[in-house]
Amino acid sequence: MIAVLGAGMAGCGAYTRLKTEGVEATVFDMRAHIGGHTASYQHATGFTFDEGPHISFTKDPRIKAMFAANVKGEFETIHAKVNNLWQGHWIKHPAQCNLHGLPEDMVVRILQDLIDANYREAGEIRNYEDWLIASFGRPFAETFPMQYGKKYHTVEARLMSTDWLGPRLYKPKLEEVLRGAISASTPDVHYIQEFFYPSRGGFVSYLEPMLRGVPVRLSHRLTRLDPRGRTLLFSNGQEVPYDHVISSIPLPELIPLIPGTPQDVRDAAATLSCSTCVIVNIGIDREDVSEWHWTYFYDQDYCFSRISFPHLLSPHNESRCGKLMRLKQ
Repeated sequence: MIAVLGAGMAGCGAYTRLKTEGVEATVFDMRAHIGGHTASYQHATGFTFDEGPHISFTKDPRIKAMFAANVKGEFETIHAKVNNLWQGHWIKHPAQCNLHGLPEDMVVRILQDLIDANYREAGEIRNYEDWLIASFGRPFAETFPMQYGKKYHTVEARLMSTDWLGPRLYKPKLEEVLRGAISASTPDVHYIQEFFYPSRGGFVSYLEPMLRGVPVRLSHRLTRLDPRGRTLLFSNGQEVPYDHVISSIPLPELIPLIPGTPQDVRDAAATLSCSTCVIVNIGIDREDVSEWHWTYFYDQDYCFSRISFPHLLSPHNESRCGKLMRLKQ
């Protein structure tokens, strides 16, 4: 028997791949429902809340087709509208090419150093802070991405690598920066141009068909994985034999459950860190909440890093809702 530990996005993906290869498996999850951190909850008042501001913006044709088929084509294709709030100034995202509306002296400082950064040698890039300063100049880097990164990732930029960046931080041409400094009308260049969201049922609607008719054992919290005896022990007392196991359990939680794990592996797993995301869902039963899909907050006196407005995602949902997302170590 192949055991898949976790019924979230990773577990669903693993099971789907096994199924396409003609391999049977059993899925286990510690919760009483599927979805993991992409679960959706139906509130008695009619609101649908996702466990996080989840959207699909994949460009992979196979994944797009699979998600579309899973909701029988009932999804919305939405052009992303994103903005920022900094010290009372609302500006379009990304900030680096939408400086119009910020204090004049600040815009001049940002432009001076950003232009210099475009024509000087970057030097050694040792971390995320170095990359930001080399890419955008110090005034912009310290005011926007470094402040947001500290809130979102809960660590200083100098302690972060750069291999996670990908297309996430847009590097505009100098012409784009200058146009965005003198005009409020700019092209949309966010790395998420458009995204997809189920018309009904929340984000988990993309996943539910993957596990329909599948042997899924919910309320099974793993307490021991014995690789010698090839058994899984769960907190409900059930012991299950396995031939192979695929786990989506975070390594710092999984490694201590495996008897006989070498101490150096235990120590390495213990050094891994992550941020805990606190989601606050707010139901607002009216239309005119915001024209933006999400907003980034840079000021440190706001405990949250962003607000998302999922009521804009699905015109079929009568109820309206918003989310505050706060990160903590």
